[in-house]
Amino acid sequence: MTRSGHILIADDEESIRWALATALTGDGHTVEQVAGGEAALASLRRDRFDVAFVDIKMPDLDGLSVMQRAREAGVTTPMIIITAQNTMANTIEAMKLGAFDYVAKPFDLDAVSRLVQRVLEMPPVAAEAPPLAAETRQRFEIVGTTPAMQEIFKTIGRVAGTDATILIQGESGTGKELIARAIHSHSARAQGPFIALNCSAVPRDLLESELFGHERGAFTGATEQRPGVFEVASDGTLFLDEIGDMPLELQAKLLRVLQERELTRLGSREVIHVNCRIVAATNQDLERAVRENRFREDLFFRLRVVPITVPPLRQRRGDIPTLIDYFVQKMHREADTRVTSVSAEARALLYKHDWPGNVRELENTLLRAAVLAPGPTLMAHDLALAASEPAAARHDDLSLEDVVRLKLAEYFRQTGDVEPVNLYTLIMERVERPLIELTLERTRGNQLRAASILGINRNTLHKKITDLQITPKRKGSRDE
Repeated sequence: MTRSGHILIADDEESIRWALATALTGDGHTVEQVAGGEAALASLRRDRFDVAFVDIKMPDLDGLSVMQRAREAGVTTPMIIITAQNTMANTIEAMKLGAFDYVAKPFDLDAVSRLVQRVLEMPPVAAEAPPLAAETRQRFEIVGTTPAMQEIFKTIGRVAGTDATILIQGESGTGKELIARAIHSHSARAQGPFIALNCSAVPRDLLESELFGHERGAFTGATEQRPGVFEVASDGTLFLDEIGDMPLELQAKLLRVLQERELTRLGSREVIHVNCRIVAATNQDLERAVRENRFREDLFFRLRVVPITVPPLRQRRGDIPTLIDYFVQKMHREADTRVTSVSAEARALLYKHDWPGNVRELENTLLRAAVLAPGPTLMAHDLALAASEPAAARHDDLSLEDVVRLKLAEYFRQTGDVEPVNLYTLIMERVERPLIELTLERTRGNQLRAASILGINRNTLHKKITDLQITPKRKGSRDE
């Protein structure tokens, strides 16, 4: 049974307020609308709302300032930030300030309805925002607007005010260290050091000393006392990269330090207390390594308090155009390259490429091409890409969004200069038909269950079935 609530909508765009209000009142909620940040703050202080939708960019007072001032005034209303600019900085800052969620325009009104129900179904204490995290000065820009990257930004914002141990998993070149640095820079430890240790780059016989330190004479070559990275990272963040390559005998010692928060240097009996936040990363499948007895299960769970999985670039191709522009501008600014733009043909090649080296490979490819290119525009023949069949051509590892994007690009190429007509309706019909048909097939024609799976009203489903001329089939019917 769905609950109804009292909802505030703050947005300077009348069309956005109208669309949200229409959808939410249709769900049985009462809605108050305001067109600015100051008015939103006044409403939040005056009345009690179950949920507040607040635009991040308003002329008098932006949404993040509304949230901060409301929290300082003791307002605990769960807030959902709405924005047309879903950048890393905005997403993280919103979650740090205690936003319940962060949605980008244009948004799915059915998804908005489900989001409101999630808030209303939460216990009052759980729905309250966490305390404000400390402000930070240093920023590490991570480029990504795809849903997978937005979820990572939300997680960074949510964990920023805690000391929870984090395990970042993903292929080489996906930006795991950049995410670790972003976590540090947005945390309460931002003024402390960020120390990175690549566990696979240190010889096995020296790794223990690098981690825990040693006293003079502890082993051959130890000519002076030296602190380990746990001590050096005190009051800051210790980033243990390629943790999956750590030898088993050291994993047991690392586990003890994480559990007891204390260590002893090699050749010493003095107990040293550890005060640093741990972020670990690996390009390996640690769960498989645990099954194969190559990684301790207890250490895996100790590290994986908050897991973050970074998708490979081939699974978030929607970020490639933004990454291209970001890297070209960065290289022009920092490396003084002459390239300031990329041709459509070159962009198409970059978009379709498999990118086994992920974002790092894309950056290096663009840098090499920009340094050697004769003109200000990067052309297709300037790129040195592997001739192997790209993943895009196979549709392996692609998200639904990527498949739709590729099909649309192909459609536009085929139409040439002819302007498509009713393209939105055409595409939505192509997507909705198989979605509804397969869902009905799964439920054996049961429209009530199908509507529940799809997350839409049963009457809405019935109308779509009629409009799309879909004939629901029950398993075992003669039409099958």
